[in-house]
Amino acid sequence: MTDVRVGEDREYGSATYVKAALKWHYNWILLVGMLLFAIFSRSVLPLILAAGIELIYISTVPQSKAFQRLVRSWRYKEEKRRRQRALAALFHELPPEMRLRYADVDKVCRSIRRNYSRLSATSQLFVQQMDSRLEGLAHSYVRLLHAAFSYRQHLRTTDPKAIQRDIEELQRDLPSQPPKVQEINRKRIEILTKRVEKYHKAEENCSVVDAQCAAIEEVLQLIRDQSVTMRDPQQLSDQLEHLLHDVEQTEQTIKEVEAIFDLTVDTSLAPIPSAEPARADSQRTRLRT
Repeated sequence: MTDVRVGEDREYGSATYVKAALKWHYNWILLVGMLLFAIFSRSVLPLILAAGIELIYISTVPQSKAFQRLVRSWRYKEEKRRRQRALAALFHELPPEMRLRYADVDKVCRSIRRNYSRLSATSQLFVQQMDSRLEGLAHSYVRLLHAAFSYRQHLRTTDPKAIQRDIEELQRDLPSQPPKVQEINRKRIEILTKRVEKYHKAEENCSVVDAQCAAIEEVLQLIRDQSVTMRDPQQLSDQLEHLLHDVEQTEQTIKEVEAIFDLTVDTSLAPIPSAEPARADSQRTRLRT
């Protein structure tokens, strides 16, 4: 637990807590109040007093563990809102049929929550764990749906056979071309080959994502059926944890594959010789003439 706190302190730093303390609305209320008091009393004494209080405030409040926990909770809420906005943006990019799939999954999740909300207070801790995992699973489901949609868009707009024909044509004409043209066309062949490889990898990833989405839907339906008979919530929470682990592995695998194909391909073409020297020689020839 100590290591976690040290890590959090390193992540935020003392400057972050000082900035948060300065921006805290209670601090501004105090400063504005003292300023108004100074204006109405026509005295600088309230301003001097406010400066002294502010110095004490800045030297003590940011060092308070309670205030640091409060700042971290603000950051967590803001990060959560940012993730929700990003997920909402992904959701609105989905086609209607995929939105309906998510609506069905959300309906199943709400049914599971409703069934387990009737359990005794002693079981509510497990129910809270399960609720958190259901939320994480729903978020992952949206990301997977969006990945599947992106893959399908890419597959629909790419013709690997046409690309392969271009590769074969370039390879066939290489021997009869000048060296500079050969160098450029070899780069083109390399780029087109990468496009074909990326197309086939997108096909494979799309199949993996579709299978994972189907697995999420089936497991959630199973958990809903089990929640009707009020099985042990800890057991169901463990099932959700295993499913979340599988989903995270799928997402990580896709990211790793995409990172490999996003490596920069050397697409630099041979420099084109400048026409300036030839133009200058032509001008000198005309002058001599």
